[in-house]
Amino acid sequence: MRIMSSAASASSPPQRCGSLLLCFILLVFVPISKVSGGRRIESTDSNPFTPKSYLLRYWKTQIGNDLPKPAFLMDKASPLTAAQYAVYSKIAGDGDALSAKLQEFCANAKLLCFPDLSQSLEKHNSDVNFANYLDQNFTSYGNDRVKGTDAFQKYSENDNVVVDTFRRYSRGAIDHNDKFGAYATQSNVVDQSFNTYGKGASGGEGQFKNYGFEINVPNLIFTSYSDGGNFRKHQFTSYSDEANAGDEGFASYGKKGNAADNTFTSYGNNSNVIGSNFRNYGENGKGATDEFTSYGENGNVPENNFHNYGAGGKFHKDNFKGYRDQSNVGDDSFDSYGKGSAIPQVGFVNYGQSFNEGTDKFTGYGKDATGAIVDFKIYGVNNTFKEYDKHATTTFSSYRNTSSPTDASIAAIDTKKMNKWVEPGKFFREAMLKQGTLMPMPDIRDKMPKRSFLPRAIVSKLPFSSSKMSEIKKIFHATEDSSISKWAVDALQDCERAPSPGETKRCVASIEDMIDFATSVLGRSVAVRTTDTTAGANSHILLGEVKGINGGKVTKSVSCHQSLYPYLLYYCHSVPKVRVYEADILDPKTKSKINHGVAICHLDTSSWSPDHGAFVALGPGPGKIEVCHWIFENDMTWAIA
Repeated sequence: MRIMSSAASASSPPQRCGSLLLCFILLVFVPISKVSGGRRIESTDSNPFTPKSYLLRYWKTQIGNDLPKPAFLMDKASPLTAAQYAVYSKIAGDGDALSAKLQEFCANAKLLCFPDLSQSLEKHNSDVNFANYLDQNFTSYGNDRVKGTDAFQKYSENDNVVVDTFRRYSRGAIDHNDKFGAYATQSNVVDQSFNTYGKGASGGEGQFKNYGFEINVPNLIFTSYSDGGNFRKHQFTSYSDEANAGDEGFASYGKKGNAADNTFTSYGNNSNVIGSNFRNYGENGKGATDEFTSYGENGNVPENNFHNYGAGGKFHKDNFKGYRDQSNVGDDSFDSYGKGSAIPQVGFVNYGQSFNEGTDKFTGYGKDATGAIVDFKIYGVNNTFKEYDKHATTTFSSYRNTSSPTDASIAAIDTKKMNKWVEPGKFFREAMLKQGTLMPMPDIRDKMPKRSFLPRAIVSKLPFSSSKMSEIKKIFHATEDSSISKWAVDALQDCERAPSPGETKRCVASIEDMIDFATSVLGRSVAVRTTDTTAGANSHILLGEVKGINGGKVTKSVSCHQSLYPYLLYYCHSVPKVRVYEADILDPKTKSKINHGVAICHLDTSSWSPDHGAFVALGPGPGKIEVCHWIFENDMTWAIA
């Protein structure tokens, strides 16, 4: 056997291996490479015992073709060294041992884990401006302060994985102001907790302005916030506007407060899938006024739950103006709202006039309340009142139900507003996939935090089921209401739900598992594709050459979509009756190629929901049309090669 020296020229005489053992060593350690999409993918690392080396060998044995290995997928492989791989493989089955090394494990394996915050016992007796802070635990900060102002300006801005905790902050303070301005704007995966914040404080004001603007996957929790406060005001202005996919919880907020006014203005406007939970909010409070103005306006599928809100309170006023106005679908639940309260006044003005009908449920609303006054003006559709207090003074003005002729006016809302949450170009018809088509391309950018796969030898030993949530939380240092706990619950629900009719599904946390699932459905001669880059997103594009995969024949594919989890996790499912296309994407002005896109057309939509965004954008309904869409960044589709 002869191997050319890397330093030898083409005219140099060939060098012989000194022995069979030397030849074997050279074969193992000298990398042999292929080129994929202009990038060189090594068939082995310098060390054959790394997870990446094992993956590349596994690919070669399981994929029955010699097509170049996809760089976009190989980039997601575990970066662990051979030594790290050996250590973590050994302790992966021991939850205590792995938990003790969590921060090191997450850093080496490039996972998404929150830092373990130690308590900050800083003491400041004068006014303080906090800027450029990140990942802090403020414990017993500002307690018993008299007057003055602490300002958090541009705090945790443009950061990735932000964790801040405010515990017993401003407790017992008098006339002390807290200002959170431009806090965590444009940050990714934010977990912030306000626990017993402002408890027992008198006077002063807490301001949250431009808080969490354009934030991605927020988890914001206010627990026992301003509990027992006296004449203390809180203002939430432009809070979580244009946020994406997260939850905000207010538990025992303002409990036993006295004349503690709260104002929510432009809260969650233009946000995508934001959930807000108000539990025991304002319980047993006196003389408080809460105003929700332009709350959740133009949102996409907002969900707001008010449980035991204002229960046992006295003389409180709640005003909902422009609440969830012009939103897409959405659900609101008022459970035991104002139960047992005395002389509450509640006004709903322009409430829930969503263009795409949502659902509102009032259960035990105002039950056992004394002298309640409730006024509904121009209130939306699909509302259920169960055990609603019949003794309350209730006025319904311009109240709409599903049989009302005013539904027609709702349906007649400007189409641009109606389709606000279905981006232009997100769904399109198959006829558009031809050379020369000018069309909008949606925002195909991946908004998930960057993570890596774990090797199968490690991930197979980690707990992954709803029945083992306590073990999962222990390993990843997740508290009950933390972001990680919520991600795990959501991911496990998706992974454990029964497949839809005709669907075959599997959640995969290693590339080896993804290969196994794809080949089990499609056979060994497969290829995986995605759109090359995000060039052209949020703009009009011109299609160049369009090519149908498998000759443009009807086929089946395996599509894989990311789930939010500490390590890289994909929800993969077989999709029958599809056609897959590749297309050159051109700049409409210069006609130069800027991207190479992959699109999939679903030919059978009969089992899709009538409320699916595709039918909002295209009409007319399930089973009546085919629906096409681009494969977004870091999503992928497998098909026969």
